[in-house]
Amino acid sequence: MPEAHGPLRRERLRTARLYFVCEALPGGREPEALLHAALGGGVDIVQLREKELGREEIERSAQTFRRLCDTYSTLFIVNDDPWLARTCDADGVHVGQDDTSPAEAREVLGPEAIIGLSTHSEEQLAASAAQPIDYVSVGPIWETPTKAERPGVGLGLVEHAAANAPHPFFAIGGIDPGNAADIVAAGAQRLGVVRALRDADDPAAVAEALRGALAAAGEAAPGA
Repeated sequence: MPEAHGPLRRERLRTARLYFVCEALPGGREPEALLHAALGGGVDIVQLREKELGREEIERSAQTFRRLCDTYSTLFIVNDDPWLARTCDADGVHVGQDDTSPAEAREVLGPEAIIGLSTHSEEQLAASAAQPIDYVSVGPIWETPTKAERPGVGLGLVEHAAANAPHPFFAIGGIDPGNAADIVAAGAQRLGVVRALRDADDPAAVAEALRGALAAAGEAAPGA
């Protein structure tokens, strides 16, 4: 079952440090083994982000995401679609600047859901203060095939977010164990990854390495 109460969801968000964004069938394979490894290595939030498959396939895969997130007591988020999030018993939804508005997502999912918003600039970060959301992502830090149409924002936006973000933020975009320390040094206390875990030969080891980089930020860092 998903978390029954918003406060427990938000406490898990407050302590979350590592966020994994994953397709319904990563690499064309069932997600169970990858999710087990990633969650076992220290992932705190899993987002199901699927742009290609049909609704039935996504919902079937979401059952695996939900079950494993329950097993590891982690948050399960769905990308873009609050109605899908509700159908899949997700803990919340993550929306982009051009997707369903946070206000509409909140109306669909209610006050206890976790809602995240992508931000790509200082202006978007500032505007997020007025949105009914619980966290933001900041990026992409570096250009990435996952968001090929969007240029990297660089470490400057991480530094700005560390000083000014009105919500907890996850740095995302081209992050891996080789550069995570630079992002943490710029002020990030939370990281989001896609390829670094999805394409890894040993996802658990990669998750552990990313957690190691985050240790410099402190596991008990403040909420913002």
